[in-house]
Amino acid sequence: MKKRYIALIVLIGVVIGWATLGGTQAVLHATSTTEFCVSCHTMEKPLHEYQGSVHFSNRKGIRAECADCHIPHQPVDYLITKIKASKDIYHEYVTGKIDTEEKYEEHRLEMAQRVWSDLKANDSATCRSCHSFNAMEFYDQPKGAREMHISAQKDGQTCIDCHKGVAHLAPQQKLDTSEFDHLFDLAKKTPEAAKEVYPISTVKMGELATVNPTTALQVVKADGNKRTVEISGFQMKGAEAILYLDNGKRAILATVTEKGQKALKLGEYVADSYGNQWRSASLTGEIDQPVLNTREPVWKYANDLNTVYCSTCHAKIPTTHFTVNAWPPVAKAMGSRTDISADNLEILTKYFQYHAKDMKGQE
Repeated sequence: MKKRYIALIVLIGVVIGWATLGGTQAVLHATSTTEFCVSCHTMEKPLHEYQGSVHFSNRKGIRAECADCHIPHQPVDYLITKIKASKDIYHEYVTGKIDTEEKYEEHRLEMAQRVWSDLKANDSATCRSCHSFNAMEFYDQPKGAREMHISAQKDGQTCIDCHKGVAHLAPQQKLDTSEFDHLFDLAKKTPEAAKEVYPISTVKMGELATVNPTTALQVVKADGNKRTVEISGFQMKGAEAILYLDNGKRAILATVTEKGQKALKLGEYVADSYGNQWRSASLTGEIDQPVLNTREPVWKYANDLNTVYCSTCHAKIPTTHFTVNAWPPVAKAMGSRTDISADNLEILTKYFQYHAKDMKGQE
């Protein structure tokens, strides 16, 4: 065969190869741009969420595009992801699966769980293309973030374990409200002879005090739902209206009125390691609201609250991760990002505090 024919065949092969491989690469690249990703009507809602996130606009001027988070960089994983993404075109133009806001919300959890699962399986590969523990200067981070990142690195956690609601709103799981109502059904079965009882929600001790949920109350006398009870705690000098769980442990048991403060039985002040003055304090009064003779049903409910309101966005943080005093500001800050009610947040906070790392054996 003449050399010019061989050269022609090679040239034709190069052209076909360039057209095939180069064209495929061009198509893959073009369909990975943010402009392409958000061109579909169904992507309008996630686009607005992304535009309101720190990954779109931040003080450092660094923007993560859609592909940076959703498409792995490794060649095989890249191709597999692109093939999987073809279903989005199908649902956009054929089924209309998420073509309304109502449909989108209906499928939000399903879609989120699929992405979370992929990121869990690949050790948050796309996140780690920008972020890594080795590149973090932990002591330049806020205390809470620093502690969580050090703990995550030690325990082998991956980014998606804690950062589920990053560029898009996390799906809100529904709370079964009947579970809270069930606590009151259980309270109806609390024996009149119970020696220690626990309020389910905030209760009034006559004109003396307002008692917080899960506070231990010693029963002095009972007549049906009416009980004379004693609450024992600690009072800090300068905050005499509050009864705390223990010396230095600021889990609030009750808020005491002026009348109640005059009825308190008080011990002697003792200084803690920070110089704060504490003394024992107890108060006896009457309640007539529903109470339980064990905290266990409330703790089960609180754990469900943790699942619905906390672990939707990140992995469950062990209750022993923070101290009694550290948990309230953490719970308040996280709660402000959800629609959790004030009563449920109080129950959840008490659950965290009574199971905190400095409360072992006292829950």
